Amino acid sequence: VQLQASGGGLVQAGDSLRLTCTASGRTSSNNAMGWFRQAPGKEREFVGRINWNGGTSYADSVKGRFTISRDRAKSTAYLQMNSLRPEDTAVYYCAVGFRPYSSSGSLDYRYWGQGTLVTVSS
Repeated sequence: VQLQASGGGLVQAGDSLRLTCTASGRTSSNNAMGWFRQAPGKEREFVGRINWNGGTSYADSVKGRFTISRDRAKSTAYLQMNSLRPEDTAVYYCAVGFRPYSSSGSLDYRYWGQGTLVTVSS
């Protein structure tokens, strides 16, 4: 299974970006998909996830600003990021979970993409 994340870039504070994660290979569209990020000098952290039934959860730091959606037919997940802040600057990773439901823990995720860089200037 390979995951391709795209859509990152350099934006200003307050702008929006949409990240896309496409899975290829022997994937299961019934498994959860998650987004994580890692800022320079910091550990990777949970951003949000979407379960097989469309249920979502988010980190408090992005709740109300970020939205995850998916197109199961295309094995694709999206991360819509609005009202971006400089502290959102990070490499964003998508991941596919082991099961239809996943938590915020990275150990719940089996496959990982290569990451896409998001830089938010003030």
